[in-house]
Amino acid sequence: MLLLLASYVFYAYWDYRFLSLIILSSGIDYYLGNAIYTTQVESKRKQLLLSSVVANIGILAIFKYFDFFIASANTLLDSFGVSTQLGLLELLFPVGISFYTFQTLSYTIDIYRRKIEPTKDVVSFFGFVSFFPQLVAGPIERASDLLPQFKSDRKFDYSNAMDGTRQILWGMFKKVVVADNAAIIVDSIFNNYQDASPFVLFLGAGLFFVQVYGDFSGYSDIAIGTAKLLGYRLSINFASPFFSRSFSEFWRRWHITLNTWFRDYVYFPLGGSRQGKRRHLINITIVFVVCGFWHGAAWTFIIWGFVNALYFVVEQRFNLVSDKQVPLEELRFPKPGDLFQMFMVFSAIAISLIFFRSPDLSSAFDYFIEMTDFGGKNNYILGAKMYTLAHFFELLAYMMIMLGFEWINRANSFGLERISKFKIVRLGTYFILTLLCLHYFYGDNAFVYFQF
Repeated sequence: MLLLLASYVFYAYWDYRFLSLIILSSGIDYYLGNAIYTTQVESKRKQLLLSSVVANIGILAIFKYFDFFIASANTLLDSFGVSTQLGLLELLFPVGISFYTFQTLSYTIDIYRRKIEPTKDVVSFFGFVSFFPQLVAGPIERASDLLPQFKSDRKFDYSNAMDGTRQILWGMFKKVVVADNAAIIVDSIFNNYQDASPFVLFLGAGLFFVQVYGDFSGYSDIAIGTAKLLGYRLSINFASPFFSRSFSEFWRRWHITLNTWFRDYVYFPLGGSRQGKRRHLINITIVFVVCGFWHGAAWTFIIWGFVNALYFVVEQRFNLVSDKQVPLEELRFPKPGDLFQMFMVFSAIAISLIFFRSPDLSSAFDYFIEMTDFGGKNNYILGAKMYTLAHFFELLAYMMIMLGFEWINRANSFGLERISKFKIVRLGTYFILTLLCLHYFYGDNAFVYFQF
């Protein structure tokens, strides 16, 4: 009960008006979950599941997608000479709604599939939906993993809490020191891309990839570490994705809980890979496009999803991944071929993220056009926030620290899980990282994924 109240206070602190929304969503699926389980008639079970899907996706659609569809309809009507303009709702977007909607949906779907039994403990269920460490940006948890933890006795575990504190520190370092410093340069480049050279524009795309990773994986580490302090275990959400040597490997390592959600509740119901190679690739494309749309109600996100689907489909269609490839965790040192593959995957994903970062399709295409303009433009950009070459090299050093720790701990769950057997080295590392976090902890730099 205390944890539930704390989670509601946490959410209401952002905007108390939307607290009723998460309570409503929780109540709907708590009731429907029990109704699906007790109903024996299959047609009625399907109706109850459909009610859950319609209610959850309906709430999400009203707040997140309604204006997108209306604006698209207005544009389409205007192209046919119809001057009627449909009105927009212009509703404030509830933070975290995409995450907790998927979490409650998986609960009712798993009950319908008879994979889990519904809980009779209303406090535990409402706590599962609103668990504050991961409420606003994941990881997206399954009821089968997290819900039973609310029913177990809470006992303080020193080693678990110490591990959680280390993970929080690592998440803070990635967010405050790496991501926020990268954001200064990225914003300057994307806000002034018309005056930048192709080299600077490629640099901007790559640094935005670094920013998103540091920001989002940093949040995940903070959430997982905070849960450990309270005695809860959350799912790993990132597994050193920058070392991926193929697109399939990248998507197994990036935003893991979302990708497994789409695999289990979209890809498999579509038929997965059971209906032949062609259907398999079509299903993959559908999942990527839907995943892009999940990220935001804009054509830029849909195109971003489609571009990544194209990467994945080409790789699968032409069997570009060797069956003899050594697993990343077993590599002692990457060979030149491994480094080349890592660089190619990083570059391709970074280029696709131009759509992710751009405010609209026109800006994204203009950015791509400028990337091919070798007309002698400057390699330095002066935006609203100026940066120097020294700032860039500072960021580069912090990126190397991040990648170094993550390479050492690529077989572990986070970058500071294993450092050294010498206590003085461990304490020195914690001290330096803490000082860096305190030094750069300024401004109001919200997490990127809060907008989703």
